[in-house]
Amino acid sequence: MGTGIVSILLHSLSTLYPGHHGSLNVLSIVFFILNVILFSLIFIVSALRYLIYPATWKLMINHPVQSLFLGTLPMGFATIINMFTLVCVPRWGGASPYIAWGMWWIDAAVSVACCFGLPFQMMTKHKNRHDTMTAAWLLPIVASVVAAASGAVVASVLPNPRHALITIITSYVIWGTGVPLALVVMAIYFHRLAVYKLPPHEVIVSVFLPLGPMGQGGYGIMELGKVALKIFPETETLHPAAGEIMYVLGFGVAIVMWGFGLVWLFFALASILSRQKFPFNMGWWGFTFPIGVFAMATITLGQELPSSFFRILGTVFGSCVMLLWFVVAAGTVKEMARGRMIEAPCLRELERASQRGAEKGRQEA
Repeated sequence: MGTGIVSILLHSLSTLYPGHHGSLNVLSIVFFILNVILFSLIFIVSALRYLIYPATWKLMINHPVQSLFLGTLPMGFATIINMFTLVCVPRWGGASPYIAWGMWWIDAAVSVACCFGLPFQMMTKHKNRHDTMTAAWLLPIVASVVAAASGAVVASVLPNPRHALITIITSYVIWGTGVPLALVVMAIYFHRLAVYKLPPHEVIVSVFLPLGPMGQGGYGIMELGKVALKIFPETETLHPAAGEIMYVLGFGVAIVMWGFGLVWLFFALASILSRQKFPFNMGWWGFTFPIGVFAMATITLGQELPSSFFRILGTVFGSCVMLLWFVVAAGTVKEMARGRMIEAPCLRELERASQRGAEKGRQEA
């Protein structure tokens, strides 16, 4: 997700600054290829793990924290779909728009399954406590928000207006499954922060996660409005002014969500600054994607207004994301070389339970 959003940001900045289009576009393609390699490698390794050791799937899905990260699978895939649509479709033509469309339908189905299934799993199987809640509760829900935004990107390149219309309407519905539910979780999370204070040092980076639904939700509703402005009149959908209404409404909703995102950005920065030191772990990747999608929403606001303020601010946010990517990537490589980076919480807890059982057996003997 973090690598994918960097590639998308670089592509957006290449269109925002034509004078640097060539170099930024090459960099975006480099990160796109790197993202495909990382996603493929991690997906294959994960699939093999659950195929070779099927019992680990049940352990993972029943874990109250680790299972939530299933939502990152469709979100990571969505960044590949977006870049394929933005880079490959214009160059390749032919059937490539429908390849992107097919990938998007798969991503949308998995995203909705995560958005519906994992929260229900939390209600029925997981043992949750309010004082230990983190913003990771948002991960399976934001998957739908990301899929909706990706649907707008794919719809913009479909040659058949009817197919584009189906994609737009479906994306609006998917957006509606994710954003309101994310707001509900954010209200619960705010109450948790107010009552039990900031999360522990190990998961403090999770305070950035609420930027995800605000940034991607705002970006997605603007992109859907832009495509609806074109497709609704072509397909004679609803009313001759329906496309214009959805376009203006999308911008209005987006700028309100952007303002709400500013609140969470302040909370996140204040939380990080209040902690002098916190350990490096895989959670540091939580810096990149939420800030990245917030940067995309900012850049898009600057393009739609048009506004130099939003464009410059979006560029600043985007540059911070790229810098963070290099910092976190370097830390990840360093810790992986030491063998201390990747772990499975569900297996660690199983090992502890086995040790406790063995100790109890020795005591009884």
